Amino acid sequence: MAEYLQVLRRGLQQIRAHGGIFGSFWQFIRVSDLKIGALVGVDKYGNKYFEDKRYFFGRHRWVEYTHEMNGKNTYWDLDGSMVPPEWHRWLHSMTDEPPSTHPPVARKFIWENHKFNQSGTSGQYVPYSTTRKKIEEWVPPQISRK
Repeated sequence: MAEYLQVLRRGLQQIRAHGGIFGSFWQFIRVSDLKIGALVGVDKYGNKYFEDKRYFFGRHRWVEYTHEMNGKNTYWDLDGSMVPPEWHRWLHSMTDEPPSTHPPVARKFIWENHKFNQSGTSGQYVPYSTTRKKIEEWVPPQISRK
């Protein structure tokens, strides 16, 4: 019976932490998960990073994305590329020290400002070939009319 009370207590904590029934409903619809944990840090875009060791490894760290990023509404349009590189390392357990306590070393290949993933849009990167084609398309002969 005590296990059932613990499950009920944990469920009520999660509902309370997400702003009640309606807040929990919208959180579940938006990210398909209700979790509570210790706030580890916030990045410069407003994303919040949490950790709770009671969850399985690989699921014990997560991010709650901001609602607006670089002037773009991101409430429903969530993308993994919204996480900066320094927080990506911590989220994927490459390091145990979060960037909020151990700032990363500045690298020349890390962008100053975030760029959204452009795949599937007109702004996507499309490489062009610099080599000659191995197979040429067939062009039908022209019939001259006299």
